Amino acid sequence: MTTIKKHAGIYTLQTKLQLPISLNAAWEFFSNPGNLEKITPKGMQFKISSGSYKPMYAGQIITYRISPFPGFKTNWVTEITQVETGHFFVDEQRFGPYAMWHHEHLFKAIEGGVLMTDKVSYKLPFGLIGHLAHHFFVRQQLLTIFNYRKTCLIEQFKK
Repeated sequence: MTTIKKHAGIYTLQTKLQLPISLNAAWEFFSNPGNLEKITPKGMQFKISSGSYKPMYAGQIITYRISPFPGFKTNWVTEITQVETGHFFVDEQRFGPYAMWHHEHLFKAIEGGVLMTDKVSYKLPFGLIGHLAHHFFVRQQLLTIFNYRKTCLIEQFKK
């Protein structure tokens, strides 16, 4: 289930996914920045340009090149700001298309596998124009990205 809510100009997307894998297997996959390319829609032309060669650690800078829509490419720089091995990590945009981006990746062992929760708090630039862009484009794009990830992860980790 994926939801997007807005409060005080900040949108929050939350999604939960149960996977039939161990907490260690989930952590091993998600703490490897190189795996992000595998679970991002191909049409976004997502490519990591630096910082993907080590498992996640606090202070790590990762740079990407993406095409959020046809004919437009941009750079995105994130910093891994917090890591608690096996439980969660947080990435925050330092440069990119959002005015703010704070993404919490949470992992919890449950019966039969792991519960993975993504919580993304974000704000768009340009005030009213950003709000309209969210309504007409950004919201659907984020839902598409996280639905694509869900499909990829279910396929990758199916029993």
